[in-house]
Amino acid sequence: MTTVSLIVSGKRDLWKSVRESKMSAHSVEPREHEKVEDDWSATTSSSLADEQEQGLLGGWKEVGDTAVDGSSRARRTPRGKLSSISVCTGIVLLLLSLAALVFLIRSHPRSGPSTGAEITSNDYILDPEWDYCAPAQRREYTWIIRDHIHNPDGIYRPMILVNNQFPGPIIEINEGDTIVVHVENRAVNATSIHWHGMYQNGTNYMDGTTGVTQCPIAPGQHFTYEFTVSGQSGSYWWHGHVGVQTSDGLHGPLIVHGHNEKALQKVQYDTDRVILLSDHYHDLSSTLLWQYLMPDIENAEPVPVGALINGKGVRDCSDFPDRRCDNTTTNVGVPRITLGHNKSHRLRIINVGAFAEFQFQIDEHVMAVTEVDGTDVHPVSYHRLNINPAQRYSVVISSDVTSGDAFWMRARMITTCFTDPPRTMQSDALAVVAYEEANMSRPTSQDWEERLEQECRDMNTTDLVPVEAIVAPNEPDAVYYLRSNFEIGAYRLSRGFFNQSSWRPSADLPTLHRVMEGLTTENETFQIRSGDGTGSAFVNDQAFDIKRELVIQTTGIQVVDLLVSNFDDGNHPLHLHGYKYSVLAQGHGYPPLTHVGAAIDKASLAPLYETLDLSNPLRRDTASVEAFGWILLRVIMDNPGVWAFHCHVSWHAEAGLMMQFLTRSDELATTTIPQANLNLCNAPGIMRGMGPDDSVYEEFAK
Repeated sequence: MTTVSLIVSGKRDLWKSVRESKMSAHSVEPREHEKVEDDWSATTSSSLADEQEQGLLGGWKEVGDTAVDGSSRARRTPRGKLSSISVCTGIVLLLLSLAALVFLIRSHPRSGPSTGAEITSNDYILDPEWDYCAPAQRREYTWIIRDHIHNPDGIYRPMILVNNQFPGPIIEINEGDTIVVHVENRAVNATSIHWHGMYQNGTNYMDGTTGVTQCPIAPGQHFTYEFTVSGQSGSYWWHGHVGVQTSDGLHGPLIVHGHNEKALQKVQYDTDRVILLSDHYHDLSSTLLWQYLMPDIENAEPVPVGALINGKGVRDCSDFPDRRCDNTTTNVGVPRITLGHNKSHRLRIINVGAFAEFQFQIDEHVMAVTEVDGTDVHPVSYHRLNINPAQRYSVVISSDVTSGDAFWMRARMITTCFTDPPRTMQSDALAVVAYEEANMSRPTSQDWEERLEQECRDMNTTDLVPVEAIVAPNEPDAVYYLRSNFEIGAYRLSRGFFNQSSWRPSADLPTLHRVMEGLTTENETFQIRSGDGTGSAFVNDQAFDIKRELVIQTTGIQVVDLLVSNFDDGNHPLHLHGYKYSVLAQGHGYPPLTHVGAAIDKASLAPLYETLDLSNPLRRDTASVEAFGWILLRVIMDNPGVWAFHCHVSWHAEAGLMMQFLTRSDELATTTIPQANLNLCNAPGIMRGMGPDDSVYEEFAK
């Protein structure tokens, strides 16, 4: 057994406030009582397309103290005093230089966002007659990705959608089926699709992670994802993996039925449906990302202005006088979910948001949790459940409450984790759960009396025990200590770090491609170390620049423990691609040590390891390390590939809070990357939509 401790000193300045900024948005006068989305002028469509294309290229102006959503912004005291003249001069110089870049980018043919196509929504009701035992088959889909102008809550904003649907189309298959998705990118930015929670055993190149397993799909290009789902079932989802495109509408559910699904679900149910929860912004994510990554922001994440349930909500247009708003279109409003009376209903709840953790409940209905991230668990009843970005929980409820026939479904964002929320923020998303034949009046149901959660962290899952009992390996082969935090570096930029590494993607030369070249040519930098005490698991700091790519490489089947200590004041839902891990323990402060001040290694962690219950720990792919807390994860690394491990607060991942695992490198060497994947890297426009390089902000920092 080998212990590797990677520790870097440094403290994060916890003071957070947002510098005075305003997005350069194309203002459009609101129109009353418009029922369709196709009467915008050609000029407006073009300007919004320009905003979408240029969002990462400097769409910010210093104008007073009002943000684009009308909220006030607190002024940040800069680390160095800059005169207003120097600030303005820097901005002008940068925008002038970027104008030339925009001109070059525009040389690539494109079309504006679609405003005439009808956007359809989804109720995500699963087929009650679904054949769980059908022979394995190919499930084939054709997806066209386009830019749209849409108003999920009444406020029109640019979005990126699949097949004119928001949220996106559902994929529903059986374990053993092969998914085939033909993607045509008609949007102005490059994109890729990640299949969240899929093992991709043998098809690492289909994982869809830009900069890790593939080059993005450039505008005007096609690509086909094809992979077989085996060894897993449950509730998953798909989403864009370039920038924060998930927040722009590029997401949808992926449901895998197991052949023995009914037996593994210990509470039987009559109906089955998906509930998507999402925080919601009124601006394109690329523009918000540009501001978030600027100097002096110090990890003040963009705060959502509201939330949606299955892509729907409703806002008062009078609260947004500078926005085009119509809350009378058919897609806007409080969703209504009709349930048969005196029956049991499975709800697959997925947080598809970029930032917010939700507290979810249905008034007066007890929820039995029966699945966590694709792992069936013995049912435990709750009044509320906390769900972080990218997590999934299945609950079963009974429609037998006699106090009424309509009840509020509430998804509350935990707002105490937000820095400087806008005054227009609406923190609760609502839906109506109505029994059949209920009238259309508003519910008068009663909220639960328990105190609402005020901290962003995982719900207590210690009582959630997997139905399929699997004993965790008794001892790890290697233990890695990872410190997660935000630090101020060059140009006064706040960036996320695992130890001394802040990830920067190489969109045109992804890690997998470089690894395959190194392995097949037997490059010595990819060879297993010997004699240095690390065995067959080691940090590869020879093939990779550890400052921007922390890569842990393994050969053979290795049991690896990850102890993550969070020195940030924010919660980090940690997602590992290609695997489920066992959550062994988590807590606040420091983990149990032999003595105060001990260096963190396997020996000093003896008090922690002596108390672990390895009999059947919860297995999932996304678990959170709370602010100033820690989490211990155990992974059996047996899946050949390069796999991302990152915070699923999308803003944090884009700020660098990501690393990679190169596992079973001995087996990966025999893999061949399809030519279609390699061809993606030669297409013009693959850098469109990627986050800005840090050097772009040099002028802002002067």
